[in-house]
Amino acid sequence: MEKIGFIGLGRMGKAMALNLRKSGFELVVLDINERAVAELVSAGATASTDVAGVARQSSIVITMLPSSKEVEQVVLGDNGVLAHADAGSVVMDMSTIDPLATDRLQALAAAAGLSWIDAPVGRLAEHADRGESLIMVGASDGDFQRVKPLLDAMGTTIYHCGPVGTGGRTKLVNNYLAVSLCQINGEALALSQRFGLDITKTLQVLYGTSATNGQLRMNFPHKVLIGQSDPGFTIDLAHKDMSLVVAAAHEAKVPMPVAAAVHESFSLARAAEFGGQDFSCIADAICQMANIEKPRVPINWVPI
Repeated sequence: MEKIGFIGLGRMGKAMALNLRKSGFELVVLDINERAVAELVSAGATASTDVAGVARQSSIVITMLPSSKEVEQVVLGDNGVLAHADAGSVVMDMSTIDPLATDRLQALAAAAGLSWIDAPVGRLAEHADRGESLIMVGASDGDFQRVKPLLDAMGTTIYHCGPVGTGGRTKLVNNYLAVSLCQINGEALALSQRFGLDITKTLQVLYGTSATNGQLRMNFPHKVLIGQSDPGFTIDLAHKDMSLVVAAAHEAKVPMPVAAAVHESFSLARAAEFGGQDFSCIADAICQMANIEKPRVPINWVPI
């Protein structure tokens, strides 16, 4: 069994790494959060003090980091993964980053004799906890088969989207819709509140027509509508992903005026200090800006 390096033990990454350990994979881990590292060590992983150490000890290095900047810092430079990994090793970036950065890093990895995979993660943090993530993979056929056992340990739904770069681009398409639906749902609920409508009756109607959507049915009743703001996916991260969507659309010359408007709305929510809350809380941010009572369902209300 190959030894796996895992760099980035945040809310999603820690859960993913723990699931790899539960499946018996040998791990060497690195993160700035000492408590997260200690939790992995308690689960049987080995801690490294630097990126070079992870790369030297691993034949597959996984990165799960906030943005392109952190991925490039870890991968490039004298102490980076490319400088210290053995030829034939695989770097699998599971972050959501700029697709053009993925293209650049893949070319540099190939020049160093390494393979690159982009495999961003869908669904929420609680799915990652249970090993039920959806993973979108951009890789050669051979590299995909090499990492498939790892992906199966971290997720239940694995899509090989095509060659390197297709995983991250698919993730941007997915997140554009998911974040935009949060925005639309938030605006609709704010309007319902302003109209003085009964929220449960409004939701019953929405769930019974083509207006329904996964965010409104699955995420909102368990988050913002019960006053639960602990993030499965934060407004800050949603804003970051919408920034990537808008930039990628500009590069591809695809007009996306809705994406630009949603991006700005999430900018306003961050300015109003909603950044660390779940992205469904865009509904609360909209209501706060409009001086509307925040939408809440009764205790123990169950969506139909």
